[in-house]
Amino acid sequence: MKLPYTDLHLHGATELNYLQQRFWGKVPVRFAFSYLLFRPKGRVQRLLHKLKYKGAEEVGEHLGIRYGSILFDHGYATHFDLIIPVPLHRLKLRRRGYNQSDGFAKGLSEALQIPWSNKVLERAIDTDSQTKKSRLDRWQNVEQVFVVKKAEEVSGKRILLVDDVLTTGATLDACAHTLLQSGCHEVSVTTIAAAQL
Repeated sequence: MKLPYTDLHLHGATELNYLQQRFWGKVPVRFAFSYLLFRPKGRVQRLLHKLKYKGAEEVGEHLGIRYGSILFDHGYATHFDLIIPVPLHRLKLRRRGYNQSDGFAKGLSEALQIPWSNKVLERAIDTDSQTKKSRLDRWQNVEQVFVVKKAEEVSGKRILLVDDVLTTGATLDACAHTLLQSGCHEVSVTTIAAAQL
């Protein structure tokens, strides 16, 4: 009840959607949404810290179901064919034990009644954490990092790309470029939380 919701789904792909603007001139993104507003040292940061580092894997799926239900009620289920989470590198996945974006994608899939897959997109290079990097360093850190394993699974599809937090958009931009180059029809993005720059 007390979480800071963005309500960006109410603005669709218009200029009122500040998240949409983060991708302008970089990569064509159909919709850009985020469920919660990320503020340093706020409730959402503490929630995401538990999700990513304290083993609270179920939090992601719960948030995905809640946000997916909102998107479903606003008619967005008809805009996507497949939900894909931003992947972790296999070494980081082994250390953490799970991908925090997978649960959110799975919850969205359940609420929107759209298939999801964590087998399509792969992080081929193990990059450093983005959290303490400058804006330029974030972009350079994820260039040519992602690959599509099976192009036929994305060919002609409208993809909803999912991540935990959006700050500069560098990771989502790199993933979206890779998906579009592999033949998907269009990419939309959503995250659990987004920082308002």
